[in-house]
Amino acid sequence: MSIGNSPEDERPFEDPSEEAPVSIGRALRQARIDAGLTVGDVSAATRVRVAIVHAIEADDFTPCGGDVYARGHIRTLARAVHLDPAPLIERYDATHGGRPAPTPAAPLFEAERIRPERRGPNWTAAMVAAIVAVVGFVGFTAFKGGDDGAKEPVAEGATPTAGKAASPTPKTDKPVDRKPEPSDSAIAAAPQDKVTVQVSAVDGRSWVAAKDHNGRLVFDGLLKKGDSKTFQDSEKISLVLGDAGAIDLFVNGKKLNDDFRPGAVERLTYTKGDPQAG
Repeated sequence: MSIGNSPEDERPFEDPSEEAPVSIGRALRQARIDAGLTVGDVSAATRVRVAIVHAIEADDFTPCGGDVYARGHIRTLARAVHLDPAPLIERYDATHGGRPAPTPAAPLFEAERIRPERRGPNWTAAMVAAIVAVVGFVGFTAFKGGDDGAKEPVAEGATPTAGKAASPTPKTDKPVDRKPEPSDSAIAAAPQDKVTVQVSAVDGRSWVAAKDHNGRLVFDGLLKKGDSKTFQDSEKISLVLGDAGAIDLFVNGKKLNDDFRPGAVERLTYTKGDPQAG
């Protein structure tokens, strides 16, 4: 019989109060719930498919198609639910092996310099160059001959012919018609029997989804900085703005002065009456 502590007695003490860190999927899901958003709202605002959003919230990154796409989806979803993406990306790199080391470019260029590709003479280029030289020589000779004929002396007392005395009239280029740049007042002529909404991305890019009064989706996409979209309907236009702080709105010819926070997701509805957010 051995005397001493058993192996169970030598195991380190584990504090049951210490909790494991929250996973990436659980953090994104809780932030989405706190923001009052559904999976469909996040998918519409970020263009990430619903199935992929569900998988990421379950910590399954296989449908993303690789580490690069997984990091991009995590960053996009975190911003949509007002969460800092940096800690989540660090946690993903720590649990999935980190970023791959970039391939050094110097050896590739060195190998290319050591083994140059031998190419034969380009006869086609040489033939084209010869033809161009001949045509240029002929044109130069004709031009010189025309100048010599124009400088023939005129006898004293003789009046030069009108053809030789008249100088060629310089041609004036026809001014090019330039279309006026579209302005914010272009929407002012919107018909009164319809609702007209113009969405302009002025401070960045934003996902925008627009529906008509029947609930039909008429637009779902990303507006880059400087892009603009105009929607019309007989009764109402419903909008979802993924980053409302980057958007300027014009409703029935009038610019709205709504102070949206950067990164805020806004749901808005406008009708034929005075501009009024629904």
